[in-house]
Amino acid sequence: MSADGQTQKRRYYQGQRFQERLRKTVVALLLIGGSAIILSPIWWMVSTSLKPMEEIMQYPPTFFPNEIHWGNYVRAWTSPAADFTRWLMNTAFITVCVVIASVFSNAFIAYGFAKIKFPGRNVMFAAVLATMMIPGFVTMIPQYILFAQLGWMNTYLPLIIPSLFGSAFFIFLLRQFFMSIPNELIDAAKMDGANHFYIWLRLMVPLIKPAIATIAIFSFNGAWNDFLGPLLYVNNESMYTLQIGLQTFKGTEATQWHYLMAASLMVLLPVIALFMFFQRYFIEGMNLTAGTKG
Repeated sequence: MSADGQTQKRRYYQGQRFQERLRKTVVALLLIGGSAIILSPIWWMVSTSLKPMEEIMQYPPTFFPNEIHWGNYVRAWTSPAADFTRWLMNTAFITVCVVIASVFSNAFIAYGFAKIKFPGRNVMFAAVLATMMIPGFVTMIPQYILFAQLGWMNTYLPLIIPSLFGSAFFIFLLRQFFMSIPNELIDAAKMDGANHFYIWLRLMVPLIKPAIATIAIFSFNGAWNDFLGPLLYVNNESMYTLQIGLQTFKGTEATQWHYLMAASLMVLLPVIALFMFFQRYFIEGMNLTAGTKG
């Protein structure tokens, strides 16, 4: 190859490398900018939680606190008007029950739709999916009347029992994973004398751990952050959850913003920690093709 040809080839590859570096730089800047926009409310919460009330109300507002007040967190959690330790235990109890019930019921129902043949299976599954189009506010009043007639008011039963009957989205997600598992595994287990419950528990569930983790994260987030449910069905202050307890810092005349933001951040931390810990499983679980990996 002539010297001119080598020079042109080198310039071509240099141009390709420059375009690739430029593309990566632009993508990185866009991701940094998008992350800054998304995380700015979180930072404002952190900044407000570390300010005194006087600095919060001043204008123009300060993006960084002039003086850091770590004691806001202690005073928010130990406020005489709030019993956050008790409310934390209440919330944890409800959340654990909901997560266990949701994972068990949805996985069991999804296995039936995916691997057990029975008359009307497809029609019934379509009806389950159709419930996703019904807004939750439409069923709120009938559910309230039903739970009131059952005598479940001022108990945790209305917050826990519905999770035993499955969720259309969770059932659909788990069914896709179950369907990706070859039926030959089930046939081999049946030849060894295993029943469907044993096959589901010992064979199927371990193969869809990413999807199970996804269901657990969604269920945890929904139960932990539930505000409307406890507001409707719980009247006793000793039975409040954290989301209801946060309202104690909001008064009719003034709101203690520094304590409210400090308590809100402490309530938010378990959700962030859970997502960071199970992030890999969550991403795999949301990818419906993950279940087809050999």
